[in-house]
Amino acid sequence: MASASKIEWTESTWNPVTGCSKCSPGCAHCYAERLAVRLRAMGNPSYVNGFKVTLHPRLLSLPSSWKAPRRIFVNSMSDLFHEEVPVHFIRSVFREMENTPRHTYQVLTKRARRLAEVAPLLPWPRNVWIGVSVEDGASLERLDYLRKVSAAVRFVSCEPLIGPVGRLNLEGIHWVIVGGESGPGARPMCPEWAREIRMACEQQRVPFFFKQWGGPQRCRNGNVLDGRVWQEYPLTGPVQGAISTSP
Repeated sequence: MASASKIEWTESTWNPVTGCSKCSPGCAHCYAERLAVRLRAMGNPSYVNGFKVTLHPRLLSLPSSWKAPRRIFVNSMSDLFHEEVPVHFIRSVFREMENTPRHTYQVLTKRARRLAEVAPLLPWPRNVWIGVSVEDGASLERLDYLRKVSAAVRFVSCEPLIGPVGRLNLEGIHWVIVGGESGPGARPMCPEWAREIRMACEQQRVPFFFKQWGGPQRCRNGNVLDGRVWQEYPLTGPVQGAISTSP
């Protein structure tokens, strides 16, 4: 359903859709798939279908019951723009986000092409941030689709960062997140890959958020990059702020 989140760049999660399917190398060790299997075994009613794409209309109005403003990651356990999620349901999700302007919603997808196709059919209130995942240089084309979307905040999540992204053009992009892969079989992240992205953000004046180094036990490796904790946010929306802290 929804809960306080341990994901460092958000506060809560809301999953009106659960389940997904792999579409790129970044999906190889999907944390959501592992978690869905565990939740199904525990009898969670939202995961009776395991990791098969499943719509949950009963959860559409849940954010309306949250009175205090919060930053909400939409579909941490799925992809709202998955091919099996019908447009009418996507529009229902956006209608709820539009009707609760006190919250800030963070929507992240790997299916950038479908995002660009569906975007003209959706409202884009200022409290909806839209992002794409870019795990290496081979997935940079997702940024071109993202730039076509008329959202107040467009962001990039380079997580899991499994290879160098190369020359990073951040025109029209308002925020970048970087993180290494975690959990069983985690692929290592080269420090230079993260530094190159941070430098691109500094040069192009885009807020940079370094989430984690990752690894089988991610907490052991921390989130300090070159002696500093980087936790910057775009300055927009009802839940906002730009911070960069040091250990």
